[in-house]
Amino acid sequence: MPHTPDQVLKDLRQNIYGTIYFLQGEEPFYIDMIADYIEKNALPEEQKGFNQMVMYGKDVDMVRIMSNAKRFPMMGDRQVVLVKEAQDILDFSNKTARQLLLNYLCNPLPATILVFCYKYKTVDKKLLNQLEKFAIVVTTKCLYDNQLPDWISRYVVAQGYTIQDKAVQMLANFVGNNLERLANEIEKVLINFREKKESVEITPEIVQKFVGISKEYNVFELQKAIGVGDTVKANLIVNYFEANPKANPAILIVAALFNFFSKLLILHASADKTERGLATILKINPFFVREYQIAARNYPPGKVVQNIHFLREADLRTKGIDSPAMADGQILKELIFKIMH
Repeated sequence: MPHTPDQVLKDLRQNIYGTIYFLQGEEPFYIDMIADYIEKNALPEEQKGFNQMVMYGKDVDMVRIMSNAKRFPMMGDRQVVLVKEAQDILDFSNKTARQLLLNYLCNPLPATILVFCYKYKTVDKKLLNQLEKFAIVVTTKCLYDNQLPDWISRYVVAQGYTIQDKAVQMLANFVGNNLERLANEIEKVLINFREKKESVEITPEIVQKFVGISKEYNVFELQKAIGVGDTVKANLIVNYFEANPKANPAILIVAALFNFFSKLLILHASADKTERGLATILKINPFFVREYQIAARNYPPGKVVQNIHFLREADLRTKGIDSPAMADGQILKELIFKIMH
């Protein structure tokens, strides 16, 4: 049956294991997290040499996978068969191989924990229906930009810390929706406080120090400068981005600004202009509503629509589509000029 990653991880931490896991979807972070937990914790260390088999899809077919799943554990109560990169299984789409899998689903070996890590895609609906009847199925999706702040906050709280809203927004804007990279950047911050007994609140200053985000020159500050119409500061930030292109890829900056102006368009169309109402509609923390209200006054609906068009053009340019090759800095300079004039 379908499960959320949090449900599965909660059960695993309570030593509750299923017999078959099928982990699939666009976002590999939770697929890896669940598989890694099972690999590290399902068996005592001394039994792993006998009873833990890790295979990779490109190296195996379904016959070999099923043969390992059906063998009995040696000198232990259970075994783990972990199939990483299962989307590359040699004969996965073959009718005979599918039937082998379906047969095993109906009659799994209770002593085996069989895990498929099927990354970046999902299986067809017909097979999924069968899997959901007999296996623990997790389907992951990439988070939308407006979901990132909540995810970051929950992730930090789960580690035993708290984080300020601005620090959350800085991480979301700087890193984007790659959860593995986000988790790594958060860990870079938290590792500095693991030995401290008192609780620590993560501030923007802490993020700036340990993640390497410039205090004055980041996409969060660029968004604010554009919103208030500060062309001097906006151009200073873009010049900094041009000088540090690897740390400030244009494609992520354009995406963040596109999200910003998309929210401005929603704000203009909203009948509810109260702070609480706008926070709900825009899916942002009330702390940031004032920033959007100021920007909305500086950018009326027609200009917002025009800027979204400019951002779409810039997005194509960052990908080398429908335009001559341009450096990231050139793309951003031209974009900011068009947006603010």
